[in-house]
Amino acid sequence: MGKASRTKVESTRREKIAAQRAAERRSEQRRRILIASGSVVVVLAIVLVFVIVKLNGGKPSGTSAQGLSNGPTGSALTAVVDKVTSVPASALDTVGEGGGAVTGKPSTISGTNTPLTSNGKPEMFFMGAEYCPYCAAERWAMIVALSRFGTFKGLATVHSAVANGAGDAEPDPDTPSFTFLHATYSSPYLVFSPIEIQTNIPDPSTGTYTTLQTPTKAQQALVTKYDGSGGSIPFIDFGNKYVISGVSYDPGVLDNLSWATIANDLSNPSSPVAQAVDGTANYITAAICKMTNNTPASACTTTVQGLESQI
Repeated sequence: MGKASRTKVESTRREKIAAQRAAERRSEQRRRILIASGSVVVVLAIVLVFVIVKLNGGKPSGTSAQGLSNGPTGSALTAVVDKVTSVPASALDTVGEGGGAVTGKPSTISGTNTPLTSNGKPEMFFMGAEYCPYCAAERWAMIVALSRFGTFKGLATVHSAVANGAGDAEPDPDTPSFTFLHATYSSPYLVFSPIEIQTNIPDPSTGTYTTLQTPTKAQQALVTKYDGSGGSIPFIDFGNKYVISGVSYDPGVLDNLSWATIANDLSNPSSPVAQAVDGTANYITAAICKMTNNTPASACTTTVQGLESQI
């Protein structure tokens, strides 16, 4: 990619992150208004939105504890997870940098920093939220990438939020994804430490999204240091060496697609889904490979190593 193209991509990424942060600030202002007014009408409107989406949204099967349609279960979920966690290396190598679909990639953390490790391995820390469409999109790529180094258990499906606490539609509502809330990950190469800070629907009594997990003081310090006090999610810290802050590709690529469709498209390098998700996964893989000294070779392919110089 030429200098002009890289500049254009970086400009697009900055614009998306700025738009995300502006949306978050507007959302917080609306939530405060809702708390002050105590409007029961707004709460009822939110409920009505969920009912309409449930009846007419066209999304597949199941209902989560939060009340949103929650994707495949049982053998259907197993089939989807199997496909997402075993995207062929040949397909990933063909996608490469994503053909322009990737608008953000890991960036190097400047200066001298204490390596982030756990149990003698480099640690990858993720902070996201179930309501967040940008987190929803990023998880697909993270799962594809991390599955090249280890094994997930307990992945469950979830949607990003439909409406915020003021009853206004969220950007890219109802984006299909997974949650790391009860998932575990094992790898001989690295430790993955995810937290999901909030649910995907607002608490009617406060107008804010219900808290799920709270970062430790050490984790919050990482976010504050490398993402700023008003930082964006998703936030990913790769061993205190590289960081992703905000969106890596347009979540709209996943709009109105089922989990099964997305999972199938990941193995089709010419599909828009593969270009965006697999392209992002390749950059995430490159950051991990730089932490693991390019092991294993099955993950750190020639194509991936070629992307390492770009982060």
